[in-house]
Amino acid sequence: MKRDPAVVAEGAGLARVRTEIVAACREAGRDPASVSLIAISKTVAIDRLLPVLAQGQRIFGENRVQEAKAKWPALKAQFPDLELHLVGPLQSNKARDAVDLFDVIHSVDRDSVCEALAAAMERLGRRPRLLMQVNTGAEPQKAGVLPEAAGGFLARCREVHGLNIEGLMCIPPIDEPPAPHFALLAKMAARHHLPLLSMGMSADFGLAITFGATHVRVGSAIFGSRPT
Repeated sequence: MKRDPAVVAEGAGLARVRTEIVAACREAGRDPASVSLIAISKTVAIDRLLPVLAQGQRIFGENRVQEAKAKWPALKAQFPDLELHLVGPLQSNKARDAVDLFDVIHSVDRDSVCEALAAAMERLGRRPRLLMQVNTGAEPQKAGVLPEAAGGFLARCREVHGLNIEGLMCIPPIDEPPAPHFALLAKMAARHHLPLLSMGMSADFGLAITFGATHVRVGSAIFGSRPT
């Protein structure tokens, strides 16, 4: 029986990424178990997710709440150990759906979002883990808290909104070397005693691991390039 080429490619991609994570951890003197692989599944149809699930991948990331709502509830019922991460920007009016569906939210970056998340958590009795997105490159078009504003924002999250921020996330500028941005994020996390570091994507997750990433967000290296 002929196998679907997409299924073969995705299975091979996941195996390669897992091997590279182990190698990067060994080179950095880290335990591979200290790094979680988030398979970024935006725009990936359910039938292409199934072979990756069959290989034991259980942590996935989505950029949009609406797409995740259409795709993941049935899969979460089928695979109760799934862990779903929101890695894209969050709008306040989507906070309730995000709290209901996601286990980890990486993109906390505004007081209005904090207020909406706190209210949704209170109503639903569910508390996803939260990370603050940092705009390490100070890019005007990109979401995230500026590095110099991070301390004040973290304090407001805790003292005003009652939210526990456990880590930091960044997306370095596409036209700059990522290493300085990873180093900055790691230094900020250490300064604020935050254990989680979400950084590194398909092109640079090995480098991110050397700077201490606890979560790497890998999409195209697993699922192939996406439509533009």
